[in-house]
Amino acid sequence: MQAVYKRILLKLSGEALAGAAGFGLDFDVVYNIARCVQTCTELGVEVGIVVGGGNFWRGRQSRRMDRTRADHMGMVATVINALALADGLEQNGATVRVQTAIGMQNIAEPYIRARAVRHLEKGRVVIFGCGTGNPFFSTDTAASLRAAEIDAEVILMAKTVDGVYDKDPSIHPDASKYTRLSFSEVLRLHLDVMDMTAASMCRDLQLPVRIFSLEDPENIVRVVCGDNIGTLLSES
Repeated sequence: MQAVYKRILLKLSGEALAGAAGFGLDFDVVYNIARCVQTCTELGVEVGIVVGGGNFWRGRQSRRMDRTRADHMGMVATVINALALADGLEQNGATVRVQTAIGMQNIAEPYIRARAVRHLEKGRVVIFGCGTGNPFFSTDTAASLRAAEIDAEVILMAKTVDGVYDKDPSIHPDASKYTRLSFSEVLRLHLDVMDMTAASMCRDLQLPVRIFSLEDPENIVRVVCGDNIGTLLSES
């Protein structure tokens, strides 16, 4: 196997870490994802990770709560996932650093761009928690921001579906999967594949995104090695 990327940003949904239960953490799933990430580092790929928190909390799930406070709860949920993923990676032999956009210095480093890049250069996996550190921004937007800041070549967005469809494949059996789309098309068609703020940012920065299924964690390695699976979002 030979990697086609030197530095990537892997975006993991919180739901993916929950496995079949749909809530909380399935440590067998976490371990298998971590094993595949470690394989990527052994191929010489520098890996940054942004993880969501939807397996514990979504800021929009309670309409009665103040939105800012609800979003802060979601940020804390991402840290739980980041620490679990760090543990799985270390069990697989990786060297890991967790950085958070909100200060939690007893359990993680504060996010500092130069330090994150230095960790990557030393072959350490860096997991970014707390999203952007601001309410009203999704972890998709956090992934776009961190990818730009660390000069990642691509965002690999691992989801529970195997790509982007013209309509919901779980409802419409005749749904067609796109193999390639531009961000302008995503925005124009209002496709529910990533946050619109994130899509706009990736379009403006010319930062490609590949969306693929995490049902088989080995897909992470396949994508890193250039397999054309899922859907590629690219403006060029």
